[in-house]
Amino acid sequence: MPEDVGTLRLPGRVHFGYGARAQLPEIVAAHGKRVLAVVDPFLEGTPLLGELTAALARHGCEVRKWSGVTPELPLGTLDEGASAAREHAAEVVLAVGGGSALDAAKLIALLAVHDGPLSRYYGENLVPGAVLPLVAVPTTAGTGSEVTPVAVVSDPDRELKVGISSPFLVPAAAVVDPEFTLAAPRQVTAFSGIDALVHAAESYTARPLGTEWSAALPVFTGRNALAEAVALQAAEKLGPWLPVAVRGPGDRRARSEVALGALLGGIAFGSTGTHLCHALQYPIGALTKTPHGLGTGLLLPYVLDTLRADPVVAQRIARFGAALDPAAGESAERTVAHVAGINRAIGVPATLAEIGLGRDQLPRIADLALRSARLLAIAPVEPSRELLLDILGRAHAGA
Repeated sequence: MPEDVGTLRLPGRVHFGYGARAQLPEIVAAHGKRVLAVVDPFLEGTPLLGELTAALARHGCEVRKWSGVTPELPLGTLDEGASAAREHAAEVVLAVGGGSALDAAKLIALLAVHDGPLSRYYGENLVPGAVLPLVAVPTTAGTGSEVTPVAVVSDPDRELKVGISSPFLVPAAAVVDPEFTLAAPRQVTAFSGIDALVHAAESYTARPLGTEWSAALPVFTGRNALAEAVALQAAEKLGPWLPVAVRGPGDRRARSEVALGALLGGIAFGSTGTHLCHALQYPIGALTKTPHGLGTGLLLPYVLDTLRADPVVAQRIARFGAALDPAAGESAERTVAHVAGINRAIGVPATLAEIGLGRDQLPRIADLALRSARLLAIAPVEPSRELLLDILGRAHAGA
């Protein structure tokens, strides 16, 4: 067994809990008084956003709001956001919204400082230096973007979404107030929440990559002694509470537990990385135009079922399942069944056929997934084309 190693790259401040948003004026003002607020369009006119901008003004901040966030983050909108930051002479970016808003804010903070085009930075460790400081406030519980070093963008010249990964993209601060998630619709709660569970599962089952301390580190370092307990704690929160939050969106306890689980999942995968569910979802999402979390969540039981054929990985899957449901004990088989049960409870489709994919499309999906070298490198078994086709075949048939 390789010796334990670990790396964490996190915001300098992370606050969690109902009312934590009261810390925002002081946090933002510590980085500068000229603020570009990147906000989801649906937040415009809401009391929570009005309360926040008024509090910033009382702290002497000059806030310019930019709400041009669109699904999938096409490149052109990010250029517009960066222009808004430069015109305002922004000293700090405040991001308030779901994963797309947080990712948009990261890339706007990048382009406000470093010359484009954004394609110069596709991949890992290509951002040359610090970006504008970013304070991240998620309004959904799932993406973990508030604590991670990655942002994903749609490029019309490419078939898949493209990731930009760099420690410089880790926000300066994250404030996770479950109050913001109370307005999230059931389906958003379900799909973002199951994605958080995938983050935890893929982090905990990541391959140990080995660490060469004398060389430049990759952004995602594989199995990580500092993240393992965090991933299990995320499972403890999400397993029992995600179905409750989907059934009862106004349940404040459930919202808090799911928001905490999502934050912990983000902390875990932001260091280790994710693997097979995410590699396969990118082409599936592009073909079906379905939400990211729907795809990763649908795939999770099939990925875990395939991985449990490896006895070493099966032990980790069993321990992950015991965190999800301590009463069930440690069993990789029961873990797969439990994850499938969570999916049924929250409305995640059970098969790829249900989201419109034909069996004839599976080879193309496998070939596209093979391009995600960063993700596949973190898979705990050899990610061959045959393995990907096996997972896809099971997920299509529901077997």
